[in-house]
Amino acid sequence: MKIAIIGTAYPYRGGIATYNERLATEFQGQGHEVTIFTFTKQYPDFLFPGKTQYSDEEGPKDIKIVRCINSINPINWITVGNRIKKSKPDLVIISFWLPLMGPCFGQILRRIKKNSHSIVLSILHNVIPHEARFGDRLFTNYFAKAVDGFVAMSQNVLDDINIFDSTHPKILSPHPIYDNFGKVMPREKALRELGLDTEYSYILFFGLIRKYKGLDLLIKAFAHKQFRNSKIKLIIAGEYYSDKDEYTNLIKKYSLENEVIQVEQFIPNSEVQYYFNACDLVVQPYKTATQSGVTQIAYHFNKPMIVTNVGGLEKMCPNEKVGYVVSTNPDDIADSIFRFFNDTDKPKMINNIIEEKRKYSWKILTQNMQLLYEKILEN
Repeated sequence: MKIAIIGTAYPYRGGIATYNERLATEFQGQGHEVTIFTFTKQYPDFLFPGKTQYSDEEGPKDIKIVRCINSINPINWITVGNRIKKSKPDLVIISFWLPLMGPCFGQILRRIKKNSHSIVLSILHNVIPHEARFGDRLFTNYFAKAVDGFVAMSQNVLDDINIFDSTHPKILSPHPIYDNFGKVMPREKALRELGLDTEYSYILFFGLIRKYKGLDLLIKAFAHKQFRNSKIKLIIAGEYYSDKDEYTNLIKKYSLENEVIQVEQFIPNSEVQYYFNACDLVVQPYKTATQSGVTQIAYHFNKPMIVTNVGGLEKMCPNEKVGYVVSTNPDDIADSIFRFFNDTDKPKMINNIIEEKRKYSWKILTQNMQLLYEKILEN
């Protein structure tokens, strides 16, 4: 097939850019012709909470990426839509994660579909955003009406899209493993790369820091007296997208300055491997969630996890098999961390992870998408 993927990609950074590039690679490996159409302007600067939207690493050399979309210019949306329409892709895949993109994406898709040939599938990372804004429902509805079929990666996202569309076909296909961040390496080697003491064990909180991700809950959990003098440290690796003072004040309040290692930056793709190989346990204390790319990175590096019982996280992390599923109560999080380091059969849990992650391949996702595409064609 001739496939067009619309959404963020290099030179933009982040999980969805990585997702789109990995998806393109998978389809290309199956013999399809793939082009990613990405942004010249993704977000207005005043709406972007981070330091930069751009990657400072080299881009993928084996993927065709065309920068042409201006998310805030309606004339551009028509121009880009007409351009893709004329190229007549068999399949258009568009990632949706933010209602703000609804008008841009919705208009582009409406132009493309005038060729009476292209089928449009949307991969839904989020439908109802974690942080609500005015116009969310209106923008999402406009986008959804231009799509022929939907791929949800968790049941709650599937339920959310049914609010906006009750007629078009939908499938549930879990988030695949992020297997493009490097290889499993000896823990000691990763610790040396990060300059960390091999005498300690490490808990990892990874990714952009937003309020809904519950870092405050993890800091409160880690402040429990059972962790004092325990030779366990907490690594916080990620850029702050919410008020940093809220978290640093908690660290000071509980006198954790020497127990917490803060890496206050967006972690480049080439360095992700060191943090996951170095840690003993990945903790996701989220207050709300759909699915999580962090979980799928942890799976790739065979790392046990503690996740909260929100959204699709508990389905992705079978309790007591690949880690522990707990409530958002800091006491429960603390107890599960203590249990992991003191009572868990870690080699057995890692073997469970190796077995469990087989169900999260990119081949399964692309097969499911092709089945959905064929179903739409038949109708």
